[in-house]
Amino acid sequence: MPLKQFTINFHELKTDPNIRLWLPFRLPEIKYRYDKLINFLSVYESGSRPKGGINSEEEEEAISLGGEQINTDGSVGLSKIPYVSHEFYEKSDKGKVKNQDILICKDGALTGKTCFVDYDIFPTKEVMVNEHIYILRGNEKINQIFLFYLTTNSLIQSQIKNLAYRKKAQPGLNSDHLKRIKIPLIPKPTQDQIVARVEPIENKIKEIKNKITPPQEVINKVFSREFRFDIQKVYSVEQKRYFLVSDALTYRNSRIRSSVRWHKIAPIQDFLYKNNPYIKKLGKYIISTKNGWSPSCRESDSSNFVFGVNSITVVSVINYDDLKMSDETRKEIEDYFSKEGDLFVSRGNTVDLVALASVVKNMPDEKDIIFPDLFIRVDVNEKELNKMYLAYLFNSIIGRLYFKYAAKGKNQTMVKISSDELNNFYLPIPPLKNQQKIVDEIKAELDEQEEVKKKIEAERNKIDEIIEKAIKNS
Repeated sequence: MPLKQFTINFHELKTDPNIRLWLPFRLPEIKYRYDKLINFLSVYESGSRPKGGINSEEEEEAISLGGEQINTDGSVGLSKIPYVSHEFYEKSDKGKVKNQDILICKDGALTGKTCFVDYDIFPTKEVMVNEHIYILRGNEKINQIFLFYLTTNSLIQSQIKNLAYRKKAQPGLNSDHLKRIKIPLIPKPTQDQIVARVEPIENKIKEIKNKITPPQEVINKVFSREFRFDIQKVYSVEQKRYFLVSDALTYRNSRIRSSVRWHKIAPIQDFLYKNNPYIKKLGKYIISTKNGWSPSCRESDSSNFVFGVNSITVVSVINYDDLKMSDETRKEIEDYFSKEGDLFVSRGNTVDLVALASVVKNMPDEKDIIFPDLFIRVDVNEKELNKMYLAYLFNSIIGRLYFKYAAKGKNQTMVKISSDELNNFYLPIPPLKNQQKIVDEIKAELDEQEEVKKKIEAERNKIDEIIEKAIKNS
């Protein structure tokens, strides 16, 4: 559900300076009552994974859900399903998912992302969450669907953001934080009535969503069409989490070849590059790279903005919704100011998001924006390499297969790449004319998807209005 700014909030939030700093408006005097979220829950717990991580390759085993399976629209994504053994699932005493459970990401860049479980979409009923996800299951005092609407509403999300992100390099939501979250007291019969009113809107949203293709799938489709590889085969092999390697070009990369992961998985498959005459080493086109700088930030009006970790997106264009603010300065600070056309690559993130790339477009004029330490600014020879083409390729299955397993780190919630991994990336670089053609095709299809999303957004706004009215009248 989208996060909207509105002028209704709890009375306590008005007097809480920590939460007030997160809200871009002055809270009005209000009359309704509230209570702790914890008092409406029968279950609030996270799960776990086997030692050594997920290693099952058999679809008949139990599903293990993490943050990458939680979609921004509140649904569960199963394009890549991780599994754990049936034995591990049976022995686990927590983290087992039931129908209509609410799942919330509890740490990392995805903190606060929420979804609602529909059992019908799973190939098995043995489903659990890993250690990065909370399960919320309401008690008899609350309608579970209504609880989901509350958790995705900006009123609750503002509290989550404050608790999880404030004064932390890496955000996290612990059980003590959950106990501090408050929700409005709305009678159960009223909750049921609201859910009944929302149901037809949700049905309409489901119909529209059938026309949605995730951005990465759009990008993958265009690249597979252009370079004539079987994208379904790539998905199948990548999902199984192993590769059979004979003559992959990245085999020449000794650092990856010697990796402990090499015997299990190779970053790029033969079938991606077979008969492709345009395979080149990226290092030949890189002019320079520069890591960013992360000043101390505060939630108030300051002289400079700082890009957040979520500013780099799959759609390959920088996002300005995750900006922080800072008054801190240093010598040569201007070297860290972003400019129009800059290409940024995520130097550190989760294993599935590391090395995502975005280009700065439509740079706002109001203030300077610093790129942080977890960003790498990459300058390339634009006479031979289109930056948007490169960003799309980084975010495609080709880039994901390379960087996902080239990145280094003991914890998969924070792995990193360096300039060495960028330089050693073998990728298809056709003539500029061909690159621009691919860019145009991807952009056109992504624009069509945005129009569909706007229709969904309009319907979700109707749901938000119903929920906000209920809160106001409670």
